[in-house]
Amino acid sequence: MSTVFPDGFLWGVAFAANQAEGSYDADGKGLSQADVVPFGKDLDYVDLHEAMSPSPERIARAVETPGIAGYPKRNGSQHYTHWEEDVELFAELGIRALRMSIAWTRIFPTGVETEPNEAGLAFYERLFTRLRERGIEPVVTMSHYEMPLHLVTEYDGWAGREVVTHFERYARTIITRYRGLVKYWLTFNEINTTTIEPYTGGGVVNSGVGDRTQRAHQALHHQYVASALATTLVHEIDPDAQVGCMLARMLHYPASSDPRDVQQAQHDNDLNLSHTDVQVRGAYPGIVRRFWRDSGIEVRMAPGDEQILAAGTVDFLSFSYYMTLVSAVDPLKYGATGGNLFSTIKNPHLPTSEWGWHLDPVGIRIALTDLWTRYQVPLFIVENGLGASDTVEADGSIRDDYRIDYMQKHLTQVAEAVADGVELMGYTCWGGIDIVSASTSQMTKRYGVIHVDLDDHGQGTGARTPKASFHWYRELIANNGAQLVID
Repeated sequence: MSTVFPDGFLWGVAFAANQAEGSYDADGKGLSQADVVPFGKDLDYVDLHEAMSPSPERIARAVETPGIAGYPKRNGSQHYTHWEEDVELFAELGIRALRMSIAWTRIFPTGVETEPNEAGLAFYERLFTRLRERGIEPVVTMSHYEMPLHLVTEYDGWAGREVVTHFERYARTIITRYRGLVKYWLTFNEINTTTIEPYTGGGVVNSGVGDRTQRAHQALHHQYVASALATTLVHEIDPDAQVGCMLARMLHYPASSDPRDVQQAQHDNDLNLSHTDVQVRGAYPGIVRRFWRDSGIEVRMAPGDEQILAAGTVDFLSFSYYMTLVSAVDPLKYGATGGNLFSTIKNPHLPTSEWGWHLDPVGIRIALTDLWTRYQVPLFIVENGLGASDTVEADGSIRDDYRIDYMQKHLTQVAEAVADGVELMGYTCWGGIDIVSASTSQMTKRYGVIHVDLDDHGQGTGARTPKASFHWYRELIANNGAQLVID
């Protein structure tokens, strides 16, 4: 069997600290914005939006609530106490990269300290060292839907310019400490989420005071500046390391061949890619400035911000891909499908997952081709996976053939894109181990190739069990994807 994937291709798995680690108050860790997000099972989009955008009163109640009751991310998948076992399972899987994140509040518990928490720094140093000993490259996100809660309540999250300074100190600390241990950095996870779900992406609370859309776009600008500053720091402190941005790629198809629908899809795609325009090209595109004018948004920029953005461009572009969306000038003409954070017109040509996400393997090839044509920088798929309700059989096995089918179909299209000449660094499937869902805080919306014996309320043994998809993925990695059949 031959393979189109290059030698050294970074096959891996991915998860976020706030969804996996648990131990929310261990070893000096402070409360993060994720620690106060309540359980949200079976919520529709409107209720979910409120659950993920807590009012100041709800945050205050959550802070006063001891333990993990009702707040699943405080327990996560217990990776903080199971990390050695998890690394050994990852080594058995044969991965070459673990895309993960650092919990900012393990390093600076409130975000405003001038000296870091050594216990937090030491934890990640042990983890990165062990990973590298087992032949696994850490691919580390600096900020993944998590910031110190104090910065949320004190500064309105990233809407406050002061947070840029606090993040720069955090970034300098971790880049310096892990010089030589971390070769691949990502700055912000799915940075476009800040304008879609402002609390999750930017810590901007639905306080009822001021224009939240205005505040979200201001927060996004501050994140761009912070990302550029962090990128420049990496290049200065550890020239052998590389930095990437990270986008939730939301590929839009037109609902019809009506030119107005086609233009609407083009507009929606260009707005999605404006985030990578800023971070890869170093400047805002015209479509964003027009969007600000048309929407009455005024983003305040400090002197020198544009120069910071121009100087801090990234080395590669990473992205998540789960689904495609549909655009129309008159969306009411078409039926809708739920999608947690992303609600969209239903595509009649595509099936949907249990949670209403369009299943579109061909879309990942389209996304790769579009990104490569637009930017001509190395690409990295750092999230792709299927959330599903797994069943543990009587013999203890988990036969998730549906996940294997999902991965095989998507990776076959990835191979097609690589064969077309797209420069792709790696692929890390989302989950690795089962984790608490970002959108619904469910544990039973499972993404991992490794089952974790915990339920939605954090009850269970925490035992790890490889699923059928684990064994399939292990063989694929060992053969560098050679068994994927392309045209």
